[in-house]
Amino acid sequence: MYYPPTPLNKQVYDYMTKVKDIDPTAAFAMTKKGALLIDVREAREVKRTAFDVDEVMLMPMSRFSGMMKEIPTNRKVILACHTGSRSIMATRMLEKHGHKRVLNMQYGIAKWERTGLPVKKAPKQPPFAWLKKLFGKQS
Repeated sequence: MYYPPTPLNKQVYDYMTKVKDIDPTAAFAMTKKGALLIDVREAREVKRTAFDVDEVMLMPMSRFSGMMKEIPTNRKVILACHTGSRSIMATRMLEKHGHKRVLNMQYGIAKWERTGLPVKKAPKQPPFAWLKKLFGKQS
């Protein structure tokens, strides 16, 4: 079934597509040349899997608008999240505030990891480890 475009659909489409994208491999290469990687995932997500690059700035989307002024305007900036949807929003926000050298990393850390690029993983916890922490050692 075909649904003709509506003004709202067009606005959402434009919002989601009119950003400059970069794939994870190119993003990794750019970080080696001085681009700043900004991870907009929440802290609990970053604890599980984090980008393993020389310089990454953590700016959760939940606090992004209040932290934008910390982003340097004289460097290339690559925004990333888990799959690329939140980083699109962050990219658009920076563009609206005058940042010119901003890129969205397509498909986020999910694709970064699948591509074999470096990540830091949280150590595996044995099953029910949280119970031992909660109740202490049982004899």
